[in-house]
Amino acid sequence: MFTGIIRELGRISDRDSRGDGIVLTLSRPAAWSDLREGDSVAVNGACLTVLSLTDTVWQVRLMHETLAKTNLGDLAKGLAVNLERPVAAGERFDGHFVLGHVDGVAAVADITEAGDDRIFRFIPPPTLLPYFIPKGSVALNGVSLTIVEVGPDSFTVSIMPYTLDKTTFGATRVGDRVNVEVDMIAKHLARLITPAQ
Repeated sequence: MFTGIIRELGRISDRDSRGDGIVLTLSRPAAWSDLREGDSVAVNGACLTVLSLTDTVWQVRLMHETLAKTNLGDLAKGLAVNLERPVAAGERFDGHFVLGHVDGVAAVADITEAGDDRIFRFIPPPTLLPYFIPKGSVALNGVSLTIVEVGPDSFTVSIMPYTLDKTTFGATRVGDRVNVEVDMIAKHLARLITPAQ
């Protein structure tokens, strides 16, 4: 379980195709001295398992499902990623409930300035549109954000300077793809209202 509050950025130091998957090597944050093999870490919002590690780097494997549902296969050597470790029992819970189970990928349609903030408009897969609710929560590349508006084929979020500086959104541009995890409460409510056929 994660919160969508990003405390660390990592960088892709290597990527290697292995079988039907990809192994990513990432820089290890200095604060993560207790990271161990088998731990879960959210990388751009996708919950992955630490395969191996040294004092400076750690590795994860992207399996077929991860490559199909996320933007992680797009990541090139040198790119920064948002990192979050699972919330521990008894810790403050500042964002919203994030599972690290990415529902799909949305494209950045446009970015506009609103004072010091930036309004990002995203085009998600049509199947996810019923789960976006104005003032509801969404995790984008692992960042807990509040939905501002929902249109017929898009939604917007407003991102403040602090978040632009502390996450990869400061470098995000029109056309980039981001991982989307819809709010689990919205997802379950929508299924109650419109049961699967």
